[in-house]
Amino acid sequence: MSEVNWEEIHAKLPTAKDQRDERRKMFDLFDPNGNGVLSLAEVDKAIRDVLAIDEIFDSKPAIMRAFQAAKNVRNTRSDVGPDYIEFLEFKYFLISLRQYFEYWVAFKRIDDDDDRRISLDEFTQAKDIMEKWVGEIGDLEGEFGKIDSNDGGLVLFDEFCKMGHQKIARFGG
Repeated sequence: MSEVNWEEIHAKLPTAKDQRDERRKMFDLFDPNGNGVLSLAEVDKAIRDVLAIDEIFDSKPAIMRAFQAAKNVRNTRSDVGPDYIEFLEFKYFLISLRQYFEYWVAFKRIDDDDDRRISLDEFTQAKDIMEKWVGEIGDLEGEFGKIDSNDGGLVLFDEFCKMGHQKIARFGG
């Protein structure tokens, strides 16, 4: 993965309280049929066409996780079902997209062979990088085992994200 322009990404994701109007305009651009809800396909296309940030568009696992996190965060219209994002959920989606993209970039830095899984060997080799992110890791094998919640012998992106959420909660971030 090439170097990420974090300033550009933060600037293109209007998540501040005073950016509600900008979010509304962006939501409307994401919603080409004007039905007031966003499907995963609409979100995916808009990330490419509206946000125009290739690094995020190429990070499908991050997009999927952010979409799943946001689609039911609020009690919203029951007539459309639970598989869509409405405007009241859109800010949370943008915040989640940024967070999961950060996780994806970190995950890809550790996943040397690009198989979308982190082996114990890759995890061990990335110790110095990870300790910059989460603090000291004493027992690498033990920590790897905690993250590998399905006991598959590899850390998948969703397991990596859970670890990231736990570390953020522990440090109060």
